[in-house]
Amino acid sequence: MEKTSQPLQGVKVLDFTRVLAGPYATALMADLGAEVIKVESPTGDEYRQVGPFKGSESALFQTVNRGKRSIVLDLKNPEDLEVARALAAQSDVLVENFRPGVMAKLGLDAPTLQADNPGLVYASISGFGQSGPNATRPAYDIIVQAMSGLMDQTGEPDGPPTMIGESLGDVSGGLFAAWGIMVALFERTRTGRGRVVDLAMFDALLSMMPTAGARVLVGGETPQRTGNRHALSAPFGVYPAGGGHFAVAVLNDPLFARFCKALERPDLLEDPRLAGDEARRRNEPLLEAAIIAWAEELSASEAVQRLWDAGVPASEIYSAKEAFASNQARARGLAVRAQHANLGELQLPEQPVHFSGVERGQVRPAPGLDEHGAEIRRELDDTKKGARA
Repeated sequence: MEKTSQPLQGVKVLDFTRVLAGPYATALMADLGAEVIKVESPTGDEYRQVGPFKGSESALFQTVNRGKRSIVLDLKNPEDLEVARALAAQSDVLVENFRPGVMAKLGLDAPTLQADNPGLVYASISGFGQSGPNATRPAYDIIVQAMSGLMDQTGEPDGPPTMIGESLGDVSGGLFAAWGIMVALFERTRTGRGRVVDLAMFDALLSMMPTAGARVLVGGETPQRTGNRHALSAPFGVYPAGGGHFAVAVLNDPLFARFCKALERPDLLEDPRLAGDEARRRNEPLLEAAIIAWAEELSASEAVQRLWDAGVPASEIYSAKEAFASNQARARGLAVRAQHANLGELQLPEQPVHFSGVERGQVRPAPGLDEHGAEIRRELDDTKKGARA
């Protein structure tokens, strides 16, 4: 298929965000060809100082600020503030994640900037949004995990609430912010006008809990911790094998029939206590005992292969390092090579969606602090000169 330009080529994004949720959102857009100008304070994004480090550079900063240009603006300085306003006037999208009210005090709020640039899509990312009793409360990922109910559902039944091992509150916030921006840009093609996008990490994380939502809002339940077992289906969880563990997912009766065939246990299929998904979950200890007895003489990979051969979803437990190095991740281009001026060749993540005709692997490394400041200011001056001509 003939290669085309990237989907967001020509879209200009002014990025006032730092740490994780906001930079993740704008990195997704940079991956797809958007021109992202990262505005940093004189001390830089806090993530420049957060490890792990490769040489003198933060690896975490590199992964979520790939493909951007950096300019330092001291927003307390009137001249730099004017530069920020001029950049906003030329942008399609502005993204910020200051505390609610900060941008208004600077004169960089949506009504002010959209008066000069009606097509500007203005996105605000915060812990709790621009309204509600918690709007001004500070938040990091662990806080929204705690307040969303996600942490309360995670962990062993007799253990404490457990934080998920990735910053899902930040990442879901960034993902939904990028989604909201795309929707607003699409609408702008019809109306010519931008929208204000108000995204709260709390809202995003809560919306990514549809199973809990169904149980709470419709069923009136309070979900409890179930450890490495699914709350509603069985067998659906992590089980031991000789020398390791494996995951298996059985969600319906046809899969359960295949599962029983793999275990060579037709009696399980005929047991009335295991008739239907709800009954199987209620009597999961029977299934656990059967799986442990079957797998104790098998390695995890052997158990998985037998389940695969029967058409049952199953997997060994991979480390993150093994997952990124897997043939599947390589085939899908989830980590790409980029050349960094100081660090040499890096591997960086790329957004996961494949678009027909769009070549993957065009990711550029994250910028140094103010690396493009002079260049961006020259471009502004050239634009002003062109407007006067």
